[in-house]
Amino acid sequence: MHIRWSPDAADDLERIHLRLRENNPEAAHQIVQKIYDSCLGLKIFPHRGRPGREPGSRELILPRLPWIVVYRINGDFVEISRIWHGAQNRP
Repeated sequence: MHIRWSPDAADDLERIHLRLRENNPEAAHQIVQKIYDSCLGLKIFPHRGRPGREPGSRELILPRLPWIVVYRINGDFVEISRIWHGAQNRP
């Protein structure tokens, strides 16, 4: 499996980093790294997330973090679609 990031998901990760960096730059780096590494883990276990709200999507819940990674499995690729905060209103 390969990981592919959508432009929206890459933007989401960058926004998370910028927001967290305002208060604690070191923690921002560690948290963004944890989100990124969790997504890389989908290479080995792509079905570990729960079925998503949108048909054909899956959602990876990040332990002890308030974000949800939305992704799809397409052939040999896992495409990271979005990263939502759990308290966010989302479609």
